[in-house]
Amino acid sequence: MENGNNRGNWGSKIGLILAMAGNAVGLGNFWRFPYQAASNGGGAFMIPYFAALILIGIPVMLVEWNLGRYGGKYGHGTLGPMVYLQAREGIGPKKAAIYASLAGAIAFGVTLLVNSYYNQIIGWTLGYSYMSLTGGYMDTAKSTGEIFVSYIQSPKVFIFWIIAVGGLGYAVKRGVEDGIERWAKVMMPVLYVFGIILAIRAITMGSPVKPEWSSLKGLNYIWNPDFSKLSWKAALAAAGQIFFTLSLGMGIICNYASYLKPDEDIVASSFATVSLNEFAEIILGGTAVIPIAYAFLGPEGVGAGVGLSFIALPNVFRTMTGGSIFGSLWFLLLFFAGFTSAIAMYNYLVALLEEDLKVKRSTGALAIFIAYIIVGLPVALEPILTKTADLAYLTETDNWVGVYLLVVLGLIEAIAAGWFMGDKALEELNRGGYWQIPSWFFNTFVKGITPIAIAILLIFSTKDYIEAGYFKLVPSFVEKTPQLVPWVQGARVVIFAVLLTGFIQSYKSIKAKYGKELSENKVSIRL
Repeated sequence: MENGNNRGNWGSKIGLILAMAGNAVGLGNFWRFPYQAASNGGGAFMIPYFAALILIGIPVMLVEWNLGRYGGKYGHGTLGPMVYLQAREGIGPKKAAIYASLAGAIAFGVTLLVNSYYNQIIGWTLGYSYMSLTGGYMDTAKSTGEIFVSYIQSPKVFIFWIIAVGGLGYAVKRGVEDGIERWAKVMMPVLYVFGIILAIRAITMGSPVKPEWSSLKGLNYIWNPDFSKLSWKAALAAAGQIFFTLSLGMGIICNYASYLKPDEDIVASSFATVSLNEFAEIILGGTAVIPIAYAFLGPEGVGAGVGLSFIALPNVFRTMTGGSIFGSLWFLLLFFAGFTSAIAMYNYLVALLEEDLKVKRSTGALAIFIAYIIVGLPVALEPILTKTADLAYLTETDNWVGVYLLVVLGLIEAIAAGWFMGDKALEELNRGGYWQIPSWFFNTFVKGITPIAIAILLIFSTKDYIEAGYFKLVPSFVEKTPQLVPWVQGARVVIFAVLLTGFIQSYKSIKAKYGKELSENKVSIRL
């Protein structure tokens, strides 16, 4: 199926919803959420989490679906021109082009650089699924931490990484309906089945190590809030998790929505995407991972941080009945979740090549495959060359592109829709919708509470970053490891270069189609 701009369309409503859910349901649900919740007070984390979902997550999700469908009507699949179309209504074409190019630069940086390390982690999950079946981490002579370090410093890490990126390229090459949608229709149901199996096993395992470490106490830990543990740190972590888990501030929801027809219902689709994501994160991610970790490792083990999936849980699978089977299910679940999110970032960059350079999709998919291998090499090589597992390059890139800039882009999008396009954005949002967003909701949230909440989040995040030493020439986290400083500085150079490239690309893309508007500073192209 093709639309008037010769761009692909989704073949079915269920395919669209599953692909959008796959876009949102990723490693953030099963890998990031459990350790974020556990290390920020358990049940106390869930209070600001739900507040952020309502105040920020749902409104920005609606904004991004609206941006995407509206931009797709004009033939755009990337964020720069999409934001321009809405921003020009309030600040005029010249200022809108600069404003939109900033949005396009961040989206380009996110989709290129986040996937540079996200693909590595997907490769780890595939490698660990293989190791689960072959007993690769079952040898108790070595700790699971030593095995993880050995894995990321071995050639195997390259094999599974390239397999993962190759699979993404093959899926994107086949297009929206025949590639992305078909993969989503297979992977998403399987992912939910795996998650349900693990959740059932988690809540029925009892107390295998100590009587006070039961799986049900693990559930109580996440659902019974200790109000004394409420803090700004937990609130910031919860709001950041909402951006990460819903794939907001990346441009990829907008990209998927650009393949919709002009009158397809985006309100119902937005809520369906949020619902499927939250089911995966809270019901499956929280119910499967935290009770298992609590039952075997206790309250301290639950808060094991990023090592929960690759170090703490393999320790559990070693001693758990049927551990190799449940371990392989766990890592396959992570692989499917990561794959369905990474495919959206991959498609965004292919769409950019299609629009700006008129490159065939198959050629674009190959070009982006090569690009991801190049930008991902520092992530893969650092542990090998430095003989450490500190992953400073990944940490620095994630701190800025994978966390901070997501919030900045969310604010840019909310202002473009709520303040610049205003009531026209509400009219566009409700076009073709069975459910209608009332004006009070739009005015209260999209125009008011949501951008203010994001701005507050950004202010406190900046304060946290300053206190953590991230703005220093040599960040605090590498001050005592001088061999890692070049990797951090290298990451900063790459981030700046990619953002600058993204800004120039976005501005040229806008100017190529709307040059007359920019020269006259007057809107003249409307559909």
